[in-house]
Amino acid sequence: MTAYHEHNAERVRPRLLQHLKSGQKVALVSDAGTPLVSDPGYKLVSAVLEEGLEVTALPGPSAPLTALILSGLPSDRFLFAGFLPTKQLAKKQTLEEFAPLKATLIFFESAKRLAATLALMAETLGDRPAAVARELTKRFEEVRRGTLGELAAHYEAAGAPKGEIVLVIGPPVAKKASMDQEEIDALLLEALSHSPTRIAAGSIAAETGLPRRELYQRALALKRPENKRADDDDENA
Repeated sequence: MTAYHEHNAERVRPRLLQHLKSGQKVALVSDAGTPLVSDPGYKLVSAVLEEGLEVTALPGPSAPLTALILSGLPSDRFLFAGFLPTKQLAKKQTLEEFAPLKATLIFFESAKRLAATLALMAETLGDRPAAVARELTKRFEEVRRGTLGELAAHYEAAGAPKGEIVLVIGPPVAKKASMDQEEIDALLLEALSHSPTRIAAGSIAAETGLPRRELYQRALALKRPENKRADDDDENA
């Protein structure tokens, strides 16, 4: 057995190719799901094909597909994008590229960045339905479903979960055609019930197409004490 991974691939790959050229058989085996999914195995396959040698596959468990199946989200069109950038600005820019795609999105993420990533997704993509799947096909498998805002609030309060994480996010929510202020306020209040102001405004902006800045200012106004007192008076009237 020979280790083949991101840090030694350039050195080990020529040796593996030489084994194949001499008539031997080589199997690329993974202990963490299907090889080539978000790992450097594809470079080995590419090199083998360039040499005109034969390649076949016997798939193993696939975390992205298992998470997609268990999420309950649309599976007719989906995109698996591996890990997002770790820096917040680069992550936001990448999410903005994916935002218009009419497809379910699948990502890997580290547990320690999970809450912050979910919050950024709610702000950038809108408060879409989503699922957080961890430890798939293992003893402590868990799938938590909800909106991005709800999931962000949960993991912010509960802390980082243990295990390997797969995020599944539903496709874009249809834009609202035309809305009056009362409808906008209702959406904002519902979002504010489980998300910080910035995230609530961003998610409603993504959902409705309304300007984020205006929604943020309105959300701040709705949270002011005088508005709360007015709501209480309306309920008591």
